[in-house]
Amino acid sequence: MAFVRSAIISLALAAVANAALTKRVTCPDGHITANRACCALFPVVLNLQENLFDGGECGEEAHSALRLAFHDAIGFSLNGNKGGEADGSILLFNATELTFHANDGIDDITARQFPPLGTANCPGTPRLQFMFGRPPPFAPTPDLTVPEPTDDVDTILARFADAGFDASGVVALLSSHTIAAADVVDVTIPGTPFDSTVGTFDTQVFLEVLLAGRSFPGNGSQPGEVLSPLAGEMRLQSDFVVSRDSRTACLWQAMVNNQQLVVSSFSAAMAKLQVLGQNVNTMVDCSDVVPEPAPFAGPIKFPASFSMADVEQACVSTFPQIQTVAGSAPTVAPASGS
Repeated sequence: MAFVRSAIISLALAAVANAALTKRVTCPDGHITANRACCALFPVVLNLQENLFDGGECGEEAHSALRLAFHDAIGFSLNGNKGGEADGSILLFNATELTFHANDGIDDITARQFPPLGTANCPGTPRLQFMFGRPPPFAPTPDLTVPEPTDDVDTILARFADAGFDASGVVALLSSHTIAAADVVDVTIPGTPFDSTVGTFDTQVFLEVLLAGRSFPGNGSQPGEVLSPLAGEMRLQSDFVVSRDSRTACLWQAMVNNQQLVVSSFSAAMAKLQVLGQNVNTMVDCSDVVPEPAPFAGPIKFPASFSMADVEQACVSTFPQIQTVAGSAPTVAPASGS
């Protein structure tokens, strides 16, 4: 996540990354931070908000920033047989890593991203931790370390376990799909959201993945997708199988209409993800440069024409009571900026 160093932040910032901690510091531009090393980041944040994130929009660039963070970090292996870590190698060695199939669709964002900032533009998102100052990557991450939509649950859980995440961590990180969209699963419909509230970080994706499928959003069935309940929405095969597997079904269902749980679990999982393979004792916590996200207005609801009768429940626990939006079934619009 915060591994996005030289491609976004000048080398001058790295030189101050190990500055001594102080109680509170007033920066030259008036911002207040816990560490003087973070002062140089506030102008970077302002520039990115204006020129990359379209004035602070939860659009395609914000979604891409989060995807980039995951794809860089998940190459880490506790067993040391993968070679990657949260080090920004996808930026420095993009000529190599962008040839990997799992990284299709992120070639246009690798030089300009700041994941915690982009995510903060989405209402309901936790204010993610931003650890600053890490050594440059020394090699590209090996191929075949990023889980794919076509993977089965055994493969997904094994890859995450090798990176240090249990099943609850897997489901927590999949919360990101509530503000995500697919560009290359079906190339005829780039920017196809995974839920009907793609501009808001909420639990809608956990509800809608459990609904009975009705159609495909684009050019028929593609590898990595299954029938979606809503027109204009894509349901990843990987999300579908995780939501219904006995090892993860109740973890998935527990997220439905539980904003506090999804926020706390996602925040903790992302804090872990962004420092995989790093020595946090040599880094500076610059989380206070990240804007405070707008709150979630909630609660979530069944899309119009759907109800509990459409839920394909795989967990025996009581399903939360959720109201239905009035009207006819919607068609989900592409993500903003797609």
